[in-house]
Formats: sequence, structure tokens, C-alpha cells
Amino acid sequence: MKSFISWIYGFALAIGGPGLFAVAFLDSSFVSLPQINDILVVLMVTNNKPWMLYYAAMATLGSIAGCYVIYYLAKKGGETFRRRRMRSGNTERILALYRRHGLMALIVPGLLPPPAPFKLFVLMAGVAEVPPLKFVLAIAISRGLRYAAMGLLAIWYGDLALELMRTRGREVALWMAGLLVVMGVVWWLVSRRTIHDA
Repeated sequence: MKSFISWIYGFALAIGGPGLFAVAFLDSSFVSLPQINDILVVLMVTNNKPWMLYYAAMATLGSIAGCYVIYYLAKKGGETFRRRRMRSGNTERILALYRRHGLMALIVPGLLPPPAPFKLFVLMAGVAEVPPLKFVLAIAISRGLRYAAMGLLAIWYGDLALELMRTRGREVALWMAGLLVVMGVVWWLVSRRTIHDA
């Protein structure tokens, strides 16, 4: 496995943005490559800071494409897929989250680092028949914010950010995700209050 991960790093670094797209696609669909994309974004931005938005966008687009594959398969499989692949208790809880919180039930897990069960929420979005446009928008927001935050970390802290990601990547990602979630909740509350006051 280590040799495969080393090959993935080398492959992505050799071709830049398209490599980020490919790794994000694999990680979000059929293969779990925890935190590799976060580290690759930080590494590429550290080496080429003016291209931060490009690298974040390529990682985001790859994640959208990979998630859409799982979503599409789950949506086509529907109840049959749900009964065969998942425990009923888990599925009912996640479906209840979608009913209660809408797309926030997909955006928040998309911000969180592994071992958060993000793919489970993607699968359940398909089973719950979340509209495709809303699904893509939720993934774009969550992953776009996550990779942009990693890019900004690399711009501000350079090699120190890379060292932090290598040694304490999960903790850094968790703190950043928590900060983004808090910002999102504050924005939601302010916008909701503005609508009520209007």
C-alpha cells in the first residue's frame, strides 16, 4: 500500500492540477486515500502560490465527479441498494438528518477530515433522491471551502503548513473544518434573521 501511495504522490505532483483531479476523483469514489489530497494541495500551493485557486478548483472538481458516481449508483439502486448495503438504523438516522437539515447534512460531513463517514452521506443523498443540482452544489461548497482553506494555510505558512499536514494533518483539518462550520452556521443565522426582518 505504501508503494501505491508513493506512486500516487509522484503521479499527482508530476502532472499538477490534473493529478489533483484524479486523486480527488479516486478518493471520493472507489478508493479511500485519506488526507492525500489535502497534503497535495498544500504541497502544490507551497511550491506555486499564485496558482492556489486553480489547485483548489481541480481538487474540488475531482471530488464532485467522484462523489457524483457514488450518488448516481445509489440513486439508481434506491431501496434495493439501501437494504443490501446498509444497516437500517444508520440509514434511518441519516435520512432523518436530510429531512431535518437539508443540504447542511451533506455540507458539514464534506468539510470534516477522515475518519468522518463522508461517503455514507453521499450514498444516502442518492437514496434520499436529493436533486442532482443541489447535490453538486453541496459538494462544491463543502469541498471548495476545504481545499481553499488548505490553500490559504499553505500561502500563509508555507513549509510549516506542509510539515503540520504531514505530522498532524487530521488535527489541522479538524480545526479548519470546525472553523468553517462555525462560520457557515453564523452566516446561515444572519441571513435567516435578515430574511425575517425584511
